[in-house]
Amino acid sequence: MTHCQDVKAVCNRLSKIEGHVKGIKKMVEERKPCEDILIQIAAIEAAIHKVGQIVLENHLEGCVIDGIKEGKEQETLQKLKSALNKFI
Repeated sequence: MTHCQDVKAVCNRLSKIEGHVKGIKKMVEERKPCEDILIQIAAIEAAIHKVGQIVLENHLEGCVIDGIKEGKEQETLQKLKSALNKFI
């Protein structure tokens, strides 16, 4: 990640997700209803997906543009395809 604001935003989001996961662990230990736990798991999945979107946007706006400017179109395209396949 190259943009400082994006690094901070991603780290903040990941910290919140980490806390959320700890909260779910506590719910499991306290034998909370499965439905409540599943709702929280879904919330974490959505939060992780959002982090992925931010990282992908950063990749497109930074790495991909830089690769094209440097004349590495084919290599950049292959890396972009690989990143998209892993994310999607």
